[in-house]
Amino acid sequence: MKLQDLFRLNGKVALITGGGRGIGRFIATGLAEAGADLVIASRKMKNLETTAEEIRKNFGVRVLPVACDLAKEEDIERLVSTAVEQFSRIDILVNNAGATWGAPTLEFPLERWDQLFSVNVRGVWILTQKVARVMKKQGGGNIINISSIMAFRGSDEKIHPAVPYNSTKAAINLLTMNLAVKLAPYKIRVNAIAPGFFRTDMMTYIEKPEFKEEYEQMIGLIPMRRVGDIDDMKGLAVFLASDASAYMTGQVVANDGGYLAR
Repeated sequence: MKLQDLFRLNGKVALITGGGRGIGRFIATGLAEAGADLVIASRKMKNLETTAEEIRKNFGVRVLPVACDLAKEEDIERLVSTAVEQFSRIDILVNNAGATWGAPTLEFPLERWDQLFSVNVRGVWILTQKVARVMKKQGGGNIINISSIMAFRGSDEKIHPAVPYNSTKAAINLLTMNLAVKLAPYKIRVNAIAPGFFRTDMMTYIEKPEFKEEYEQMIGLIPMRRVGDIDDMKGLAVFLASDASAYMTGQVVANDGGYLAR
């Protein structure tokens, strides 16, 4: 294949959770630009519809927004069945949707701990299993999990007071490796992206004046001295979703401006 053809996604269908904003929107934009049709899902239809309209206008691909709460198995079942009904196949799954919630570690409520694991791990597993069954029947597929650099380390209480979050993402890393081995016989590849600090809605708080000191501290820990943006994410996502990475599976790729290299 010619180099440019390795990156093409024309004729592919990608299902992206959390696709209405933030990193999910970055990835959806990249996959659409490479030619894929999309199913984008999250709890809030308003964000999904705005993103869907923007992508249709810019790239001319089909985009189906579907409301889905990953904490509810019936929503996940409906999401998969709707995607298959509308597009007949799912070639790429991007498990991007996730939850976080902040509170001091010694007062962190158990119900919030359970909520984060329910969405970030349990929901990812349920959706992945259902989509992998579809991929097996169609002869293969590609799964990309969105982890975090926080999966590899602890985090400062003031900057990131969400004690279970790191553990949920560490679970995603090992799930990625385990599924890569178990699903390889079905020609299903499984990789993960571990983003560092990106300019998303979830991270806007750190740029507020009252967090000036923390923001400067964070930037000081990034060798490239900046946060990531859309172009820093969509290229990597297209690489992992395409034949350009056909011999890669079970990998967790840090995309963090060098943060973990320190």
